[in-house]
Amino acid sequence: QVQLVESGGGLVQPGGSLRLSCTASGFTFSSYEMKWYRQSPGKERELVAEISEIGGSTNYANSVKGRFTISRDNVKNTVYLQMNSLKPEDTAVYFCYARWNWNYYWGQGTQVTVSS
Repeated sequence: QVQLVESGGGLVQPGGSLRLSCTASGFTFSSYEMKWYRQSPGKERELVAEISEIGGSTNYANSVKGRFTISRDNVKNTVYLQMNSLKPEDTAVYFCYARWNWNYYWGQGTQVTVSS
């Protein structure tokens, strides 16, 4: 059974940090590129960051460059999103996504709220 389970979301003040985790099971994690998306109420889901299968290549949305870092541990089957200098506009549900060829999976999402 394929599962992507996100954790680490919560409420944080502006300027604070959070680290999201997404642990995978049921498929060969190291073969999949991994991405983090986010979605705010009334907005389309947007790509935040992505990382290649062995972690040698990463890309970020312009809005998070220099503040967020994506990484992965293929032994732990986990992808991370370190989020620093958080802003209220980062408030969203964050989703983990895995893709290999025509196979793709979504996590259930974790809420991140940035507010004072």
